[in-house]
Amino acid sequence: MRVPTAATTAGSLIGGWQLARRTGNRPLGGLVLAAGGVLAGREWARRTSPAVTAALVVTYVGAFGLSHPLARRIGSWPSVLAVSALTAAASYALADRR
Repeated sequence: MRVPTAATTAGSLIGGWQLARRTGNRPLGGLVLAAGGVLAGREWARRTSPAVTAALVVTYVGAFGLSHPLARRIGSWPSVLAVSALTAAASYALADRR
């Protein structure tokens, strides 16, 4: 059974942030983020076209980047949950639903 990429992306964004936050080791959180991106990216490449894969990669990386300024406005948890939901929705709609 394959894990949906929506779960992989949301889980790695939330998990990476929590790991970095709890350990104080940001590179360790980045490792979780990168691992999730690689796993999801491989599935996207297998299931979709190169253009869709590129769009999903940009969405995933952009969500990580957006979470930082968004956290200053609405708080850390709401920010991470919002970008994770956005990324999961895009992953589901463009890759997992098929």
